Amino acid sequence: QVQLVESGGGLVQPGGSLRLSCAASGIIFSISDMGWYRQAPGKEREMVATITGGAYTKYADSVKGRFFISRDNAKNTVYLQMNSLKSEDTAVYFCYSLVFRREYWGQGTQVSVSS
Repeated sequence: QVQLVESGGGLVQPGGSLRLSCAASGIIFSISDMGWYRQAPGKEREMVATITGGAYTKYADSVKGRFFISRDNAKNTVYLQMNSLKSEDTAVYFCYSLVFRREYWGQGTQVSVSS
């Protein structure tokens, strides 16, 4: 059974930082493409950052230079380091996995940026 479990969300002031983690089980993590998506109230889910099994990364324009995705294959975990957070980063953040053409999603973790 595949499980993606996110952690690290919370409330932070504008300009602050958070690091999200996603622990994966039930998949061959090292060859899985992993990613983070987010969904704000009333908006569609959007890609934030992805990282392939070969560690190639891709970012949404809105987070380039502020967010950084990484993976630790020994721990079956993908991270999202979020810096210089803005109010518009407020959303539920979802972990995503694509392996053997099958998609998996975590349950999401709330990130709120507010003073």
